[in-house]
Amino acid sequence: MKIEVISYQSEWPRFFEELRRAAVEALAGIDVAVEHVGSTSVPGLAAKPVIDIDIILPQWERFGEVVRRLGTLGFAHRGDLGIPGREAFTRSPRFAFAHNLYVCRPGTPALENHLKLRNYLRSRPDEAARYAALKFKLAERFPDDIDAYCRGKTDLIGEFLLAAGIDSDSVAKIRADNLRDE
Repeated sequence: MKIEVISYQSEWPRFFEELRRAAVEALAGIDVAVEHVGSTSVPGLAAKPVIDIDIILPQWERFGEVVRRLGTLGFAHRGDLGIPGREAFTRSPRFAFAHNLYVCRPGTPALENHLKLRNYLRSRPDEAARYAALKFKLAERFPDDIDAYCRGKTDLIGEFLLAAGIDSDSVAKIRADNLRDE
């Protein structure tokens, strides 16, 4: 599959809101927070056109119930894919746009990575522009190699996470997880 990085699209927040609303309704009565993460969550940032959503579940003992309820929306649990505390789900055919849905334990490195990177890039348009330029370059250089594309982003993401206040040991772990994840 060809790697496509495109300029920021104004409909991305609306797509997230559609996912968020459906998840909140399906999970009514369960304490969750729903976050738009990834590059599509940063206004003005170029991205692969895939909406990333993290559902934060403080009551992890209810995870089985969350899996069942998300199943009613067409999501199927895929496991943690080697990233502890971050459970991945298949894309739901109910939504016409590309998306990735994760259920995360609060405080895990994977969740902190998503939130801190998003918040840092939202607060630093200059760094978001730098990141976008790299993503365009990598997509052009490695149009059919998602692993090489992700490896090419890893050092800059690590730099951003350090600047966002994540300690170097955690950044090293996140780097290793990101390389394994893709």
